[in-house]
Amino acid sequence: MSRPRLLLVYPATHKLGWVKRFQLPSLALKQVAAATPTDWEIVLVDEVHEDVPFDGNFDLVGITAMTHQAARAYEISDRFRSQGKTVVLGGIHPTVLPEEAGRHADAVVIGEAEPVWAGLLGDFLAGKLQPVYRAAIPDGGQLSIPWGRRDIFSGKQYLTTQTLQASRGCPYDCPFCITTNYFGKSFRYREPEDVLAELATFSGKLTVFLDDNILGDAARAKPILAGMRGMGLKWGGQANLRFAEDPEAVRLLADSGCIGIFVGIESMAGEHANHPKTGSRYSQAELIKRIRDTGVVVEASMIFGFDDHDEGVFERTVRFLEECKPSLPTFHILTPYPGTALFDQFDGEGRLLHKDWSRYDHGQVVFKPKLMTPEQLYQGWQQARWEAYRWPKIIDRVMQSPGKPVHLLYNLLRRGGISRPQ
Repeated sequence: MSRPRLLLVYPATHKLGWVKRFQLPSLALKQVAAATPTDWEIVLVDEVHEDVPFDGNFDLVGITAMTHQAARAYEISDRFRSQGKTVVLGGIHPTVLPEEAGRHADAVVIGEAEPVWAGLLGDFLAGKLQPVYRAAIPDGGQLSIPWGRRDIFSGKQYLTTQTLQASRGCPYDCPFCITTNYFGKSFRYREPEDVLAELATFSGKLTVFLDDNILGDAARAKPILAGMRGMGLKWGGQANLRFAEDPEAVRLLADSGCIGIFVGIESMAGEHANHPKTGSRYSQAELIKRIRDTGVVVEASMIFGFDDHDEGVFERTVRFLEECKPSLPTFHILTPYPGTALFDQFDGEGRLLHKDWSRYDHGQVVFKPKLMTPEQLYQGWQQARWEAYRWPKIIDRVMQSPGKPVHLLYNLLRRGGISRPQ
């Protein structure tokens, strides 16, 4: 008897060209593959790299979708189902809008896939597939997940396939974020020994932690960082800037092989400064300098479009970044994702411009700002990016940091994707 065949699909919204070599593989599908019993044959298709094999011989099709991928995921699903194939949709968008997703699938997975996936596959083989599989919203502080299956990406060219998570969940419940609602109201960490054992299987140096906040609970992250010393890894991840209040955490970060950390400053204006629920006794400039002085690249994320932002926020933000001097800044347009309190607020106030999910991507305005027009928000975002990546600004940032060649390279890569405003 032949093994059942599972096709896992990562939808693409547009062609990337050579840039696709700098992309990371889908962590969601990596974890789904890890939770799949070994008697299944798994084929992974990433549309960034290849076409979907609609004429292939598959027993079951699983498709993951973030919000900007939803429309394409539905197209793929509808085509497979028109051929009589059984399709399961999962990921964050089907999680928050399961009824919408259910119109395009035979089953929808809500929440984390690992707890329910094996049961879903068993039901499918028994002819008892249910329309919805809902994972319980996690509680407590412990995270137990299988190691991701890197072998499913064999033959594809990514920046690295050495990606993993050490933690999930968040207690802060920010209005623009989905994490707390579906992944737990506390930081859940894997046992340090488990994380370090998985890292020990990596053959290359470059590694990326895909945690929402790898240092959310610095006390629990420190044993992982300490154990990474001497492993020869070069890694990146993201965290809230507040971890830098702890000098030991910063030292361990650098000693562990971290080459870059993405920090969400979000906004330097009003109530959103630093973090809505965690104040700091240090200025953001002091914390950024503390990290940057170790040689770790600090990428500071700024968001435009909060209700206390007027047209002056763009100039103020650029000046603020000149003072803080992160290694490089990143700018995003506020996006009210479905499932967030922000989406519910804007929807209730009639401020959503549309629900074309393909445009919910941090680079387009999908709502009516309070103190400016949508056009002013978009143009200001473009102008701020251009201004921050003018050559004098890049040189000023690079000269403030150890490891100048690395910092210059990061800035050049960022600058390459920014065009001059019209």
